[in-house]
Amino acid sequence: MIGWIIAGSLLALLTIFLAVIIIRTLRFRPAVQPAEQADEITLPQDKIVDDMAEMLRCKTVSNRDEALVDRAEFEKFIALLAERFPRIHAACTLQKIGKTGLLYRLAGQSRAEPTVLMAHYDVVPVNAEGWSKPAFDGLVENDCIWGRGALDTKSTLCGVLEALELLLAQNYQPKNDLYLSFSGEEEIDGRSCPEIVAHLKENGIVPAMVLDEGGAVVQNVFPGVKQECALVGVAEKGSLNLNFTLHSSGGHASTPPPHTVLGRLSQAVVRMERSPFPRHLTPPVAGMFDTLGRHSNFVYRMIFANLWCFLPLLDLICKKSGGELNAMMRTTVAVTRMQGSDAYNVLPPKASLGINMRLMGGDTVESAQAYLKKVIADEEIECAVVSGMNPSICSRTDCAAWDTLQKAIRQTWPEAIVSPYLMMACSDSRHYCAITDRVYRFSAMRLSKEERGMIHGNDERIPIATLLRTVEFYVRLLRMI
Repeated sequence: MIGWIIAGSLLALLTIFLAVIIIRTLRFRPAVQPAEQADEITLPQDKIVDDMAEMLRCKTVSNRDEALVDRAEFEKFIALLAERFPRIHAACTLQKIGKTGLLYRLAGQSRAEPTVLMAHYDVVPVNAEGWSKPAFDGLVENDCIWGRGALDTKSTLCGVLEALELLLAQNYQPKNDLYLSFSGEEEIDGRSCPEIVAHLKENGIVPAMVLDEGGAVVQNVFPGVKQECALVGVAEKGSLNLNFTLHSSGGHASTPPPHTVLGRLSQAVVRMERSPFPRHLTPPVAGMFDTLGRHSNFVYRMIFANLWCFLPLLDLICKKSGGELNAMMRTTVAVTRMQGSDAYNVLPPKASLGINMRLMGGDTVESAQAYLKKVIADEEIECAVVSGMNPSICSRTDCAAWDTLQKAIRQTWPEAIVSPYLMMACSDSRHYCAITDRVYRFSAMRLSKEERGMIHGNDERIPIATLLRTVEFYVRLLRMI
């Protein structure tokens, strides 16, 4: 009798549990969004294509070794902007800040809620052998503009300037002050952008919105969602490079000790990979799951609607699969360097390995280093910070700036789902978190998986149609601010 009572109670609890799961899943539906009406925008296509091609012909390659930087190419680029965008240079004040910083200001009807639009004009080096066309010729072929920087980020810089130049011809004045913040050192974590931010802070300027590179309009990036997604980064992971070193007495490889220094470092790697950082559901990731999960198929909707129950299962999937979904859930560790002896038959007196970490919000340079030391559990392995920065703050999505940005995106890509997300890479925009909590990272382009692979890769190019749509986006955004 008691057994039947227990069985009946368990069955009742299971029924209630399943009912809660299913009801929550059925109610986990997208919010109804108002249809956005967008005016047709007529653009000077030939001018835009020609301007972009000329920008790509400037070899603004940044390098941590100043001796390898051709400063004449940077000056050529700055002069090109003055030549190609005369209305902007007549209407705006331009301050050159730091080594490469350019800060344009267009006075608005008010100074109360200024907007900052960002981009960087430096590019990474090119492996010419991997390119099928010259990387700095600015070729226009097959409806594409080829060149290093076509996607990262001379395209967005061009889009901002083309949009503003066009609007100024129509007697445009923004409702609030507008700043254009461009740096030529983003790829090397240079000082120009921090110096621009310091200048704004000294002058009491608190941006109502900052927009920089980041997410894009993409497809097939979220489980169970086929629709296009416009991903807007509202936070960045931190970055940390660590070097681990172990010393020995060296010697001949014919009589090795039971455990060589490289062997012990390899064991440290195994321990790090077997003990990943704990999961941490940060606000930008939770926001993404809540937004895109509602558009997913039933099985995934059930998971994202009931994370209180299925988060451990999702975490297990993430750990097993790795990749971007896993990186959204935890601080990641990637072993990228290992050094030992120069000869096969010599035991190295010193061996080292280097790792790159991307820090989740809640972790810091110090806490991450302490966690790895505990996991490795070898006191003789020395750990040194090569470089590091903590995660950014998370920007607001409950404010007018977010609503304005969403509206401009929906007007330009009506079918896209706008969602917050956590940006894995680091950008100059993180410096603006020191003066505002409304920093957004969105590269205003529709990018395929192949095109995303061209960023910092070979044969970088942008379709003309994509560039024109970028200009349209900025025209709409500028009209709203």
